[in-house]
Amino acid sequence: MSSAFQAPAGAITGKPRAKRPEILDVAGFGPQAAAYSRIFDWMVVACVILLFIGAIHLHVMLTVGDWDMFVDWKDREYWPLVTPISMIMFPAALQSVFWTYFRLPIGATVGAVCYMVGVAITRYVQWHLWTDYPYTMSLPAEMITGALLMDVVLITVRNSLFTSIFGGFIFALIFYPANAIIQMPYHLPVNHQGTIASVADMIGWGFPRSATPEYIRIIERGTLRTFGTQVSWVSAVFSGFICIFMHQLWWQVGRMMSSERFIPMGDFFRSLMGIKSPGRGKMIEEA
Repeated sequence: MSSAFQAPAGAITGKPRAKRPEILDVAGFGPQAAAYSRIFDWMVVACVILLFIGAIHLHVMLTVGDWDMFVDWKDREYWPLVTPISMIMFPAALQSVFWTYFRLPIGATVGAVCYMVGVAITRYVQWHLWTDYPYTMSLPAEMITGALLMDVVLITVRNSLFTSIFGGFIFALIFYPANAIIQMPYHLPVNHQGTIASVADMIGWGFPRSATPEYIRIIERGTLRTFGTQVSWVSAVFSGFICIFMHQLWWQVGRMMSSERFIPMGDFFRSLMGIKSPGRGKMIEEA
């Protein structure tokens, strides 16, 4: 092959990378310890993903509550106002981690996908199979669209502040249109005993929940109703304004919680990981 077409030194040529046992030797890893270390790394990754799914699902369930649990609670006023403010927190923190340490603009999307996977499993298993509650009446809100747009803004502006200003606002503004296809059938009017009501109203009357005050249906209330049919967009714009600050706050929380902390490793933990003790190696060399 001519030298003009040869790959430069250090370039990836497509050939399998040669094994470098000297790296494992310097690290104090034997072949078996290296294999166990890789298995341990994958176990840590799996545990982190499961913990994140549980954390974001619990967070949304406690802060959004019934507005995300029941389709008859997904109104035009409170649902597009409360839900994006809560849902943007964990994706913003994960977006900060992925961008700060890996320069990958996928953090918000990964967080949204983790939430959707977790909530889909729990709604089907706990609600549909366990309590026999219809799955179509407990559909979760979708936030992958807003998370994708936040990542697009991040890779475009490459700045956390402008990502909060534009990406956080878009996340809340696009929330209601992104879920309209799923939720609009429940807002259709029906004639019930001479009274016009929506399908969601019929579900609320036909499937009552607990009688405790926190489960009384709260929809379409307050002075925002004076805007008439534009109430959903007023709620979305106000939610977008709050999401600007929430995104920046949780971006900083993600950076703070993912900062490096070095803990001295004793001989006991070295032996658990299969790493040679420095003192033992020095004694062997002197012998």
